[in-house]
Amino acid sequence: MLAAIDPVVGFFVLGLVAGLLGSDLKLSSGLYDTLTIYLLIAIGLKGGFELASRDVTSLILPTAVIVAASAVTPMVAYQILLRLGRLPHADAASISAHYGSVSVVTFAVGASYLGRQGLDYDGFMSVFLVFLEFPALIVGVLLAKGLKADANWRRLAHEVLTGKAIVLLLGALLIGWIWGREGGKALVPFFEGLFKGFLALFLLGMGVTTAARFGDLRRVGLFLVGFGILMPIVSAAGGVLVGWLLGLSVGNTHLLAVLYASASYIAAPAAMRIAIPEANPALSMGASLGVTFPFNVVAGVPLYLAMTQTFYRMMA
Repeated sequence: MLAAIDPVVGFFVLGLVAGLLGSDLKLSSGLYDTLTIYLLIAIGLKGGFELASRDVTSLILPTAVIVAASAVTPMVAYQILLRLGRLPHADAASISAHYGSVSVVTFAVGASYLGRQGLDYDGFMSVFLVFLEFPALIVGVLLAKGLKADANWRRLAHEVLTGKAIVLLLGALLIGWIWGREGGKALVPFFEGLFKGFLALFLLGMGVTTAARFGDLRRVGLFLVGFGILMPIVSAAGGVLVGWLLGLSVGNTHLLAVLYASASYIAAPAAMRIAIPEANPALSMGASLGVTFPFNVVAGVPLYLAMTQTFYRMMA
């Protein structure tokens, strides 16, 4: 059974166990930032290489549909958190923004898992990753404050659009698109050949970080623990449906489901700190990083592929 799990996930579990046992294992902040930069560039480049070999206009409609459909997640999450969880208005909006946004690392784990299963996916999925980073943040602010002036839209836009995730993903995407795989072939061995090794190191550090966040679970409560597991499954089901309606392949639809199911723990916390300062970050981070991230990388990614394959067989 363990052999079916991608070994990169094993490094996450190793870091998690080490953290829970109180080991002195940790990654320096400098190395952690370097690994983050590597993963963002590698994913962006792969998407850019793919764009260079296809008609970009063919992605306009799918991108518009996928981004528009993604707005459903924060709105549904908000109602669940507000009405069933009885969370304060600001916290419900902040958490819903985290769950509507995406996790680059979860996407990378999903792509790695597809490769292990021998399933192909297209590099243009990185394009959707870029565009799904920020719409939910806007929806979250609108849920919390409407169009009031104190939402500080200018500062929020600057924080999101100049954050390293968007800058590196979009920048690497453009570089790959302009030069193409042939022009960038010298980069391929480093950014593609070593990808899984760097991802394993990053997940090792993420395991340690997640273990440190487990203390927040006492504050988020059982409701948010359940929400952090069930909400991604519901969102993934929506991703499977959207991918099927757009005629995407099984591999592409699985990655779309992974994106919809993921929760941001990098861009969203920074944006919500600016836009909704009254929200309690321990709740959103405890749920997204303490519950949803480990669930997704260990159990969610394989589950979403099974959901995708089952649905496609049913609709064949």
